[in-house]
Amino acid sequence: MSVQYQITGSAATEIAASVEAGVRSGELAPGRTLPPVRKLAADLGVAPGTVASAYRRLRERGVVETGGRAGTFVRQRSAFTPVGTLTVPAGVRDLVSGEPDPALLPDLGALKPIVEITHGNYRDGGPCPDLLDLARERFAADGVHGDLTVTSGALDAFERGLAARLEPGDTVAVEEPTWANGRDLLLSAGYQITPVAIDGEGPVAAELEAALASGARAFILTSRGQNPTGATVSAERAQQLRDVIGRHPGVFVIEDDHWAELSPTPLHFVADAAEQWMFVRSASKPYGPDLRTALVAADAETKARVQGRMAIGHGWVSCILQHFVIAALTDDGVNAQVRRAGAVYTERQTALREALAARGIATWGTSGLNLWVPVADETAAVVALRDAGYAVAPGRGFSFHGAQGIRVSTARLEPDAAPAVADAIAYASGPAAPPV
Repeated sequence: MSVQYQITGSAATEIAASVEAGVRSGELAPGRTLPPVRKLAADLGVAPGTVASAYRRLRERGVVETGGRAGTFVRQRSAFTPVGTLTVPAGVRDLVSGEPDPALLPDLGALKPIVEITHGNYRDGGPCPDLLDLARERFAADGVHGDLTVTSGALDAFERGLAARLEPGDTVAVEEPTWANGRDLLLSAGYQITPVAIDGEGPVAAELEAALASGARAFILTSRGQNPTGATVSAERAQQLRDVIGRHPGVFVIEDDHWAELSPTPLHFVADAAEQWMFVRSASKPYGPDLRTALVAADAETKARVQGRMAIGHGWVSCILQHFVIAALTDDGVNAQVRRAGAVYTERQTALREALAARGIATWGTSGLNLWVPVADETAAVVALRDAGYAVAPGRGFSFHGAQGIRVSTARLEPDAAPAVADAIAYASGPAAPPV
């Protein structure tokens, strides 16, 4: 912990507020370890139970987490973390951010969306019918049917869908390891989380069965390009998951088609095995993160609740933005660029996966921007790789059980550089067997 920041307080609420203040200011940076309970209690002159209660409050709000021998540390992202905290030192290659390669994104500035820009009114805003028609056609080609709407990105859809179906304190089953941003959203919103282990074919059916049997009211899964592993749900696994969901009436299922148009593998749809479901496809990965738009299919009641809640809040996704998405979806040149980008991302990920396999390191990824590498000691691996000139993400930001691993972003990794990266990982990590 930074010597410039001192945690203060004599009650659990005051101690928790002090930590939050340090996180907001950036003085308690993401990943920073907090003092052990007994040490901080002695420093503050309070009972250990008071500090333990403060740390518990902070965990429930998603500000900190506990990682076994790593102790209690500030999460990489929470509702209190300053924007722009991720930095890569000069001279170190960025294999940490997990962002799309800007060189592979289409030039949206060249698009000429057909939209009459007017002042409009509050009464007529909402999803553009032409965009819904396009979404309906594309979804149907993948076997996805339902009522359609538009949200401001995937996380916006998650938040609205869960708020429409659950209450704070309810338990949500999520993949392990999981998408860190999604987990941080759930924790900040007050939901409890139960992990469902995954392998290269997606969530393990027996793990989902146990989670739902223990009381989880919702389940979030990724169809293709799972972050952080790159796993893709197979046809056989999709059927197993559908069978489990069918045995648990009332569960709400959100399916994130994370890699969508960029994926080299077909979609194997799961979500509509539930009566209450939502399927989300964001425009960010193929067309650019600034297109804060996601196309959503859902059962009729969930769609009505999500759209109704949006109507009394910020109203709707800008129709100007929606028409840029329409223009992107219907432009032959843009579609060709997206297909090329998908092929390049696959080539880059495959090159590193095969280079690691040649060195005895097994990974799962078959699509997406990342690979997950199990290691014996992630802290040592991250430091050693940084010293070798590569920045990677420690696994604790993606894992509930404290599984030791690193996330390696392949988005901008040229295939001819993969052997050198694989050599550095093999030297640094002492890889462990993938979790089952």
